[in-house]
Amino acid sequence: MVCLMARESTPADVSPAIRLAEAVCAVIADHGLERASIREVASEAGVSIGAVQHHFRTKDDMLVFVFEHIVRATTDRVRQVPLGQSIAQNLSLVLRELLPLDATRQREARVYVAFAARAATSPRLAAVQAETLAQITGQLAEVIERAGSQGKPVSTFLLSARDEAALLLAVADGLMFDAITCPDNLDPGRLTTLLDAYLTRLLGGF
Repeated sequence: MVCLMARESTPADVSPAIRLAEAVCAVIADHGLERASIREVASEAGVSIGAVQHHFRTKDDMLVFVFEHIVRATTDRVRQVPLGQSIAQNLSLVLRELLPLDATRQREARVYVAFAARAATSPRLAAVQAETLAQITGQLAEVIERAGSQGKPVSTFLLSARDEAALLLAVADGLMFDAITCPDNLDPGRLTTLLDAYLTRLLGGF
């Protein structure tokens, strides 16, 4: 998932709320979601507590905004993936955007996993998580449907495009979670190898 980090250079025209969201991401990636207090975020962003409270009345409001920010950035990045003629290649490119394949995406994934876990007990975050899954599943389903409309072989799919997309997303999420919690077992090279091996098994090759 996508989350700009506060320590990285940020364009001057980014809104104060987005700058604070980036500070929240940095705190969560380094210390976990429980440390993402208004005081800690203010310190990370180099602003006063009052400046944070001007944008977010409560910690819950702040976390919901940040999670929504991550979702928007992620779905925008997936939408911008250039698609070619190969359905396996297209699915691989889209799903790779969700995997921790470099330092930036590793930090992003740590933030996303923290939010997804919190969503299990937070109705507001659960609503954002449900929308996240719906949007990304829809984007994957579009890739599958696009291949079918172009006459590409998709006969190995046994379910509807949306259900197949949900299964593909579950595979990517599982790889992401294992790579974040056990990074020594799943380095970026092994992640892409496993993903592409699964797609090859499913679709018969690239």
